[in-house]
Amino acid sequence: MIVTLIVICEAGFWVLLAGGLALRYFARMPRASVAVLLCEPLLELLLLVVTVIDLRNGAEPDWKHGLAAVYLGFSVAMGHHLVKRGDAWFAHRFAGGPRPPKAPAGGTARAVHEWRTAGRWVLAAVIAIALLQGAIWYVGGDGEIGSLRMWQQRMVWLIGINLVIALSYTLFPKRVERAKSRKSLF
Repeated sequence: MIVTLIVICEAGFWVLLAGGLALRYFARMPRASVAVLLCEPLLELLLLVVTVIDLRNGAEPDWKHGLAAVYLGFSVAMGHHLVKRGDAWFAHRFAGGPRPPKAPAGGTARAVHEWRTAGRWVLAAVIAIALLQGAIWYVGGDGEIGSLRMWQQRMVWLIGINLVIALSYTLFPKRVERAKSRKSLF
C-alpha cells in the first residue's frame, strides 16, 4: 500500500504542477494556479500520515517505509526548485518568456551551481534521515529497524557523493575561456 501511495503522490505532483501551470498560462487564472500548486504539499502530508498509521497499526518497518521517508525528504527539499524550473520552462514555451538559463559551462559559476545542487540533495538526505530516525524512535526497540537504518546509510552515501561532485568542480574547474582562446590551425 505504501509503494502504491508513493507512486500516486509522485504522479499527483506532476499532475498538479501541469494543472497549476496550465491554469496560470492558458486559462489566465493566477489565483487558481497558486491554489492548485499549494495542494502539492498535501500529497506529502497524506503520505506521512498513512505511513505513520501503517507503523502504528503494527506493520513491521521495511524498505517501503524507508522509501516513503526518502520520497518525503526529496519532495520537501526539491519541490520548490522543481516548481520554479517547471514554471520557467512553461513560461518560455507557452507564454513567450525568456529561455531558462542552462547550467554554467565551467569556472567559478559552475562550481557555485554544483554547490547549490549539492545543498538541495544534502537537505533532502538530512530530512530523510530525520524522518527515518523518527520512525526508529516511534517503533522502539521491539521492532525490526534494520531496513530503516539501511536507508539512513544510503542517505549518508548520497550526501558524500554530492559533496564529492561539488568539490570536484571546485578543485578542478573546467576552463571555459581556454577552449575559446585556442587559435585554429586553418
